[in-house]
Amino acid sequence: QVQLVESGGGLVQAGGSLRLSCAVSGRTLRTYDMSTNTMGWFRQAQGKDREFVAAINWSGDTPSYADSVKGRFTISRENGKNTVYLQMNSLRPEDTAVYYCAAHPSSNYAGRAYPDWGQGTQVTVSS
Repeated sequence: QVQLVESGGGLVQAGGSLRLSCAVSGRTLRTYDMSTNTMGWFRQAQGKDREFVAAINWSGDTPSYADSVKGRFTISRENGKNTVYLQMNSLRPEDTAVYYCAAHPSSNYAGRAYPDWGQGTQVTVSS
């Protein structure tokens, strides 16, 4: 079973920055090769549905972002460390949510149906 562990959440003032990390472990590299999967970040604000934030393909050369975070958030990955990051700049109160990391075994997955999820990390942006 793949395990994804998020970290880096916290409380920040509007305009500030945070960097989230997601460490992937569990299955052997042969069955869930970190270097060939697609990684995504999603978020869920209180009382709202979970929404897509960003995703990155296996090579890291094709990131995608929700319109609401374009130009402010950057997704990246270090396959050698089995880790994906979400750098969040110019944070706004509406970015407040639980942020989840997700993994898909396809190398260039463009959908939103990820099979493996982390437990989430809380990000709170004060005004």
